[in-house]
Amino acid sequence: MRPESSSPALLYCFPHAGATSLVYRGWQSLGEPHMSVRGVDAPGRGTRRRERRAVGFHALVRAMAEHVVADLLAERERTADLRWATFGHSFGATMSLAVAAAVARQVGVPPVRAVLSGAVPPRLQRPGALLASVPDEELLARTAADGGTPPAVLADPTMSRILLRMLREDDAVRTEFAQEAAGLRVDFPLTLIAAREDVHAPPETVWPWSAHSSAPTRRVEIEGGHFAAVQHPKETLTTIADDTDPGER
Repeated sequence: MRPESSSPALLYCFPHAGATSLVYRGWQSLGEPHMSVRGVDAPGRGTRRRERRAVGFHALVRAMAEHVVADLLAERERTADLRWATFGHSFGATMSLAVAAAVARQVGVPPVRAVLSGAVPPRLQRPGALLASVPDEELLARTAADGGTPPAVLADPTMSRILLRMLREDDAVRTEFAQEAAGLRVDFPLTLIAAREDVHAPPETVWPWSAHSSAPTRRVEIEGGHFAAVQHPKETLTTIADDTDPGER
């Protein structure tokens, strides 16, 4: 049991490729009373769909960091001892760490922890675009097989068309990771979550993220495939709460 006096925390969550913050909509009701879960959308998507799209890795990091900074500063005016952390899955892991570093520089308060799930560090990722030459039907079949997208989205022509566009946009950004994010270094702790049956990011490829931080890193190995951490949010939030509560560290 965590003490009732635990200071509040904001958890900024970054979605995987082709997704929006909608994937985190149900996380707030899962029983972590001292943690407020907030999904972070890229401009042009989800809650920010009317904004102009940010093109490229650096533009996307700046746009997401500006959004988090504004929200964090507003909340800290109301709660001075407010803590914050980040969570990112797959494509969202690299984005979340880059944004966390940018936000920490701007506000002068680092996150208590960054949690990276189901992701290979930039220097280990396959170079070049992975999806540019993949036909739409094959890409939808691959997405269905991974199990991270609701069948209703895949079956709806309009929604599947939007999904394909977002997947290809994110793949274009991912091609920049090896060059633009490989040198990313932070001084706050990391938690690395890896699923044993993940064919895209098995545990032995996730653990090298520890080189991106000078602070301690915790490794958490879970059961399941690539989307296990997102498909079992209660367990994931328990891990995050344990690692971000000052009474537990």
